[in-house]
Amino acid sequence: MNDYASTIGFIAATLTTLAFVPQVIMVWRTRSAKDVSLGMYAMFTTGVASWLVYGILITSMPVILANAITLVLASSVIVMKLRFDAR
Repeated sequence: MNDYASTIGFIAATLTTLAFVPQVIMVWRTRSAKDVSLGMYAMFTTGVASWLVYGILITSMPVILANAITLVLASSVIVMKLRFDAR
């Protein structure tokens, strides 16, 4: 049963993490994040960081991997928003 639960966890983690890739690519290509909410991404990134800590505390690899990657992706959108929209 644990293997089944881990498989479902990895599938969910993969899909929800990869959902951020198109946003990162779009902001990078257009060099604009004017339609991206800084407040939403700041709160979301804080939540993802919290999930990452939680995953580490409970030693859940799907939670750790998904949130570590999502943290990088969401943080990159914040950095690009601050950099590209500050001009």
